[in-house]
Amino acid sequence: MINITERHQVILNKLKKEGNVQVLDLCNELNVSSVTVRKDLKLLEDKNLLFRTHGGATTHNPYTADKPVIEKEKLQSAEKHSIGGAAAKTIEADDSIIIASGTTVLALAKNIRPIKNLTVITSALNVALELMSHENIEIIQLGGIIRKTSSSITGTYAQSMLTDFFCSKFFLGVDGIDIEFGLTTTSVVEAHLNRQMIAACQKVIVLSDSTKFGKRGFGRICGIEEVNQIITDSGIPESYVTHLEGMGIEVTIV
Repeated sequence: MINITERHQVILNKLKKEGNVQVLDLCNELNVSSVTVRKDLKLLEDKNLLFRTHGGATTHNPYTADKPVIEKEKLQSAEKHSIGGAAAKTIEADDSIIIASGTTVLALAKNIRPIKNLTVITSALNVALELMSHENIEIIQLGGIIRKTSSSITGTYAQSMLTDFFCSKFFLGVDGIDIEFGLTTTSVVEAHLNRQMIAACQKVIVLSDSTKFGKRGFGRICGIEEVNQIITDSGIPESYVTHLEGMGIEVTIV
């Protein structure tokens, strides 16, 4: 059996070559237990040589940083447009929905072509402005403190307003989706508002491009088990699709 120094070198070489490693693969290659491999990964992470992920490790930082909405709009724009189009198709006649903030749910707003009447509750100023041109959409804009980086409303007043409503669907954009940690955003106050939105809806639909999987933001919104459907693009890792569908979550890939 090789020693700890040799194991670490094997792990780092594999990371350099492939960009990520899986615990089970390392167990087979090194002929050691998963406990040993996880301890090795923890030691290497403590030395800032890798980042641990669900079931393995990566060289890429899985923790997301807050960025202005104008900058976010330029990232994965084609994927977001397709995701927004697929999400818009789930809206039914005379629906009442909640739309959170973010550039992916803004893509949803741009794709909405309402059948008969539609009621939209939103925290996002840009979503409300996008929908204003539709005569048959009633918009309820939540009030409170404006978070400038996301052009959205946060705070206890917005949360208290939501206690007066119950809607069929909640469309949520996130900064990170991690199997163990759940859904996250870079803002704790926005995460609190998102939790209140979840409580006010029958179905939670997450709109996320594939780069968000395996990432973690600072504020935890909820666990994966509270999600009903995820709409994403074809870049989603197959392991995530298998795990999510095994939990009974509908995964729509555009």
